[in-house]
Amino acid sequence: MNIRDYLSKSLMQSSVESYLYDINKYKKNNKNADKYDYQKVMQYIEIVRNEHSVNNVKRVIASIKKYYDYLIETGKRKDNPVRAIRIRDGKANPIQLQDLFTEKELQLLLIPRIERYPFLTKRNKIIMGLLVHQGLRIGEIENIKITDIDLEKATIQIHKTGITKERNLPLKAEQILLLYEYINHDRNQLKTWRNNENALLLGKLGTPIRKEDVDYLISTYQKQSKKKLTATTIRQSVIANLLTKNNDLRVVQYFAGHKSPDTTEKYRQTGLNALKTAIDKVHPIR
Repeated sequence: MNIRDYLSKSLMQSSVESYLYDINKYKKNNKNADKYDYQKVMQYIEIVRNEHSVNNVKRVIASIKKYYDYLIETGKRKDNPVRAIRIRDGKANPIQLQDLFTEKELQLLLIPRIERYPFLTKRNKIIMGLLVHQGLRIGEIENIKITDIDLEKATIQIHKTGITKERNLPLKAEQILLLYEYINHDRNQLKTWRNNENALLLGKLGTPIRKEDVDYLISTYQKQSKKKLTATTIRQSVIANLLTKNNDLRVVQYFAGHKSPDTTEKYRQTGLNALKTAIDKVHPIR
């Protein structure tokens, strides 16, 4: 039984032609498709997602599922690596290739610049450093206390949130001096009677920073990039870059504060370098 006959058993003729088109294209651009595992198939699907509408992507996934079902039916394979894949909308996987930054691009966010409010210069550098070096969420940055900083051990304690775990992360050398100067000088200038005595990062009115403050700071860097720049895309990029360096999954999971290794694994499947390599090799949209 050939694949056309197999598809004809459950599909209308018009659908058979559509499925065959997708399957043949998939096989043409993936020479060992019959042996692919979940991750390999997802690399291809991620490329298609960056070029096509949600409906087209759903059709491609359905076609690929049928292809592997056919291999099982004919005894050429024992499993379907993509049986459980579902795309409910355009953002089934929030980690998008086009939103990720390379390490070099992230480092550009740390280049010194003239601030509108000079007395916030060190504070702003600290915030950007926590985003780029530690990959923190905004909620985690808001909750940092002075007592969470250990300059002697060069570490920072990150408190747990509703979706991330508590962890102790190393500080970069440049962060240590910056934090020392900020805590002992700049922060004292910002303090007011309204201040929470232990909050590390303060706004220009002396109150603890809020999410809006961090969002605004990040937005002032947007003109440097054509990609969407947010705390989320910065964090996703930091995690993905760590995985592309072949860091142990458990180490990256701890670094990110993920409660499950499955959450961390998603970043490996859509890692920037891995997908760029896949694009160079596959070129599925031609």
